[in-house]
Parts: sequence; C-alpha cells; structure tokens
Amino acid sequence: LEHLETVEVNNDINFHSARFPVQYIIRPQVDALHDYRGYAGKVASGVFKPGDSIDILPAGTSSKIKSIEIGGKNVPQAFAQQSITLHLEDDIDISRGDIITKKDNSISVTQDVEATVCWMNERSLTIGSKLLLRHHGKTVKTLVKDVLYKLDVSTYDKKEEDKTINLNEIARIKLRTASPIAIDNFSFNRTNGSFILIDENTNETVG
Repeated sequence: LEHLETVEVNNDINFHSARFPVQYIIRPQVDALHDYRGYAGKVASGVFKPGDSIDILPAGTSSKIKSIEIGGKNVPQAFAQQSITLHLEDDIDISRGDIITKKDNSISVTQDVEATVCWMNERSLTIGSKLLLRHHGKTVKTLVKDVLYKLDVSTYDKKEEDKTINLNEIARIKLRTASPIAIDNFSFNRTNGSFILIDENTNETVG
C-alpha cells in the first residue's frame, strides 16, 4: 500500500509529438460559408498552433495551419485531449482517419505492423486470419502474417512454438494491412500506437 501511495507516475499524455486524427470534414452547404472547410477531431497528442507546418499522412501532402477553432471561436493553440476544428492554408483532399502531424515529427507510415495483442474471442487467432484493423477513425483490412510468441502472464516466458492464440491469451504478432497507416511505437506514443482488431463478418471487437 505504501508503494502504491508513493510511486511516481508519469503522465501518459504525450505533449511532444503532435498527432491529430481527422474524424470529420466540415463543409457547410450554405452560401455564406461556401469556402468553409474544417477538419474536426480530438488532438491525440502534442500541441498545434496557427502557422505550424504540417504533413497529412499517409498521403504525405503538406500545408500550414491557418486557424484553430474550439466551440466556434479561434484559439492561439490546441493541445492533447481537446476537440478542435483545424483550417489549413491549402485545399487538400483529406479523408476521415488521416493523421495530421507537425512537419518533421517522426512517425512511421507502413503496412507492416508488429503488435502485442490481447485476444478476446472464442474463435482462435491463427496465422492467415483476416481481420479489420481500426486505428482512430481509419479502418483497413489486415492479415495475420506471423505469431512470434505467446506470453505466459504468470512467468512472462515467451512460448514461440505455439502459433494459436486462444481467448484471453496475449501474443506478439505481425500484421500486413491492405493500405498504409500512420502509427507510432506504443512506448513512444500510446494514443497513436494502439488499435483494435475487428471480426469483418460479425463486426465484433476481437483484439
């Protein structure tokens, strides 16, 4: 109990690497706002300010932040966990699930993902299983390429010979997605380094 009361806990919100997953594109269908184009969502990590040079991933296009709105009012900055609307200086084709990040902020755009997964379905996960991977607002088809090992939660031993993951088991696996995603290492940025796995037939969350 003494340890629990005195242990130092690091803040799990990353305020350094700026990540903004686009959840919705706002285009009012009214004459007074015919040029209005806003990108709405919640800042996953970091801080954004008007004038920041940004990249839109996975496409890799670039622009600058023109303004930031919160509750319909312009603000000088926005940071992690705030719901905002971004306006860019350029008209760019951006879709739900794209990630806006500051220029030169290191981030991996890849189709090959290695992840630690907790399996939550009675149907076993095996090499070759086809699933949906949901990362923020983006959903892509994915294939299980390999099971590297299963983790014994009692001893932390790695069982490399067993390639079948059953209900409530934890394993390290390799995935191949149908299209690229912009994702971080979980230890560096837990918000942008996590995802869920979905059964494409039943739409159940399975991992």
